[in-house]
Amino acid sequence: MAKVSVYNMEGKEVGTLDLNDAIFGVEINEHLVHMAVVQQLANNRQGTQKAKTRSEVSGGGRKPWRQKGTGHARQGSTRAPQWKGGGMVFAPVPRDYSFKLNKKEKRAALKSALTSKVNDNKLIVIDELKLDEIKTKNFKTVMDNLNVDKGLVVLGENDQNVVLSARNLPAVQTILTGNLNVYDVMKAAKLVLTKDAVTKIEEVYA
Repeated sequence: MAKVSVYNMEGKEVGTLDLNDAIFGVEINEHLVHMAVVQQLANNRQGTQKAKTRSEVSGGGRKPWRQKGTGHARQGSTRAPQWKGGGMVFAPVPRDYSFKLNKKEKRAALKSALTSKVNDNKLIVIDELKLDEIKTKNFKTVMDNLNVDKGLVVLGENDQNVVLSARNLPAVQTILTGNLNVYDVMKAAKLVLTKDAVTKIEEVYA
């Protein structure tokens, strides 16, 4: 069972915590992690790109010149792709890029992502994260105490003082345990979990 240090908001070690090996100590499946990231990025695509083919461009109904005798190459329409103002060959059309992963694959991918952070010593557990007011400077001080310049902070509950205080820091993102996903975990340079967030993750995924 993996054991990690628990820090307070001043960055001082105040204890240790045993992590559940069923979540934070699994065999890493790189393929599933890759598929989960690709799926999330694909599902975020709008797929609204559109260009007109030669049949959709207005005009060009008349043959520009007669078939023979002009010295020009034969042409049937001024809206063919080789003409300025013509349609596009194999024009992109609106489409849905999303695809599905089954529930077991998603869970296994997330467990692999969390385990990789533990193995790389990039997972930090903080006993609690409470702010008396919405102030970015106070949140930045806590991050500096934990030596986190760039990372993802996972909260067990929606504390608006913390969420709004972190919003102005472009390199730090906050997320609730219910919204935890493989892409954000893998993208984060460091993963900061509150103790109650660890408890909720273990309750859901164990």
